[in-house]
Amino acid sequence: MRVELRQIGSDQLLGHVEIEDPAAIPHPGRWFQVGERHFLVMQRRHRYRLRFGVYELSSIALQVKLQRQPDDARWWRQSWVIGDPSCRYNARSPLLRCAVLPEGPCERCAHYSPA
Repeated sequence: MRVELRQIGSDQLLGHVEIEDPAAIPHPGRWFQVGERHFLVMQRRHRYRLRFGVYELSSIALQVKLQRQPDDARWWRQSWVIGDPSCRYNARSPLLRCAVLPEGPCERCAHYSPA
């Protein structure tokens, strides 16, 4: 299946990628790499067409942000988070580490506090 990559916000077409298995298409909050470029999926749009009285998936467009996966990103409770999710100040998000020290790393933070 041909998947469009579009810049979040401007909807500018960045390119296309061929993915054979629809289950392998990344969901929002996941990072993936195409060649030398790294992306964070922000949104996923499906387009359907009516064919012989049945709607079928015709294409998928991923709204992405050009971003390399941070070294301290980890899989936690079915999603990616940046930093240490055991800290009470951690945002538990792939977009933001925390309110106290957004640049990180968590080890340097004087406010680290386990939840």
